Amino acid sequence: MGQHRQISIIRFAQAILLLAVMLATQVARAELLIRITEGADSAVPVAVVPFATSGTMPPGNNISRIVRDDLTMSGEFRPLQPDKMLSLPATGADVHFRDWRMLGQRFVLVGQAERQGDRITAQYELFDVNQERRILGETASASVNSVRSLAHHISDKVYEAITGVPGAFSTRLAYVTLQQVGGEPQYRLQVSDVDGKRARIRLESREPILSPSWSPDGKKLAYVSFETGKPAIFIHELASGERTLLAEFRGLNSAPAWSPDGRSMLLTLSRDGNAEVYRMDLATRELTRLTNHWAIDTEGTWDPDGEGIYFTSDRSGGPQIYHKQGPRSEAERITFDGRYNARPRADSEGKYIYYVHQRDGGFHIARQNLDTGEQSTLTRTGADESPSLSPNGRMLIYATRENGRSVLTVISADGGAAYSLPAAEGDVRDPAWSPILR
Repeated sequence: MGQHRQISIIRFAQAILLLAVMLATQVARAELLIRITEGADSAVPVAVVPFATSGTMPPGNNISRIVRDDLTMSGEFRPLQPDKMLSLPATGADVHFRDWRMLGQRFVLVGQAERQGDRITAQYELFDVNQERRILGETASASVNSVRSLAHHISDKVYEAITGVPGAFSTRLAYVTLQQVGGEPQYRLQVSDVDGKRARIRLESREPILSPSWSPDGKKLAYVSFETGKPAIFIHELASGERTLLAEFRGLNSAPAWSPDGRSMLLTLSRDGNAEVYRMDLATRELTRLTNHWAIDTEGTWDPDGEGIYFTSDRSGGPQIYHKQGPRSEAERITFDGRYNARPRADSEGKYIYYVHQRDGGFHIARQNLDTGEQSTLTRTGADESPSLSPNGRMLIYATRENGRSVLTVISADGGAAYSLPAAEGDVRDPAWSPILR
């Protein structure tokens, strides 16, 4: 394979849109900011009453404020500000439903937090205002250093009690930041809460880091690193920091994607001369070639059942999304609207597929109904890439450009609400949403 062909495949197959070696000109701090940019018109009014406290609480980690912020950023709720509340009840016995109906609230959350030694215990209750009944009540605790985890847990429970869908506030985000250090690029693989807080650097390198992918149990990340001088795929154990080199074949090694059962990995390899999608058995390292075409096939992602795959191919003349049910089945083209559709991500129910779609000279995130073929463009920014779905299917994160910088943006899965997660300075990109952590 000639050098120009090799470079072309790497650029197409790594991320198609992603400029893997684009350098930032400012320093990226570890923690992301959060900025609500758009709310949904149908957001449910809910009152999160400030929790009564006993004992010294850790500064900067107010439980009720974190819960209120979580519900706000989902786009599905419109929390009432505390200064608008007529009273501040701490228990269900003190809730006067007429007051909350006057304020137009559908639900009200009350609670108490107590510190005993190095533990914080929270007792909380959620009430349906119209029906005047309690729909949730629980006592939960955490260490003083894990108050944010306790608050996210409460947010998840409240979200599920109201919507019937598990919350995703206790999940994590993986992403890559880029900074200049002494005139050299510094790439950092980081993991944070979904609101950008408690970020931790997991890997630093002067060479590009791409395509983080979570294991189904949330304990490992796979990613592409150029630290060896060429693209190679590593598995990173988050608890221990132990790293394992998974693929360093001749040519391209890219686009890792864990199977739903965690036993195998999809990879894009050009070891046989052309970019194709392979499945690797993680126990035996045995490879099965899933695509076989003269075109470039890349960005494989699994069906929810772990049997079939979606992938990007330029076999029709430009990047489009295809589906294969198994290694011996024929590839079926899925997208037809537009000349560029790439980076597919299927939801957990197999109803929708999300991807990068080019329209009117810009790149957007689109969603297609797999039953009807109907396509909806979800974003209005013009340089969008790397979509990743929340594990409950209700939110989607992607990378885009804002005021000349790369930022992460989260939208509801129907595009009805959004918030932005820029780094304090510099660029942030290539997000991956973790599974629900047990």
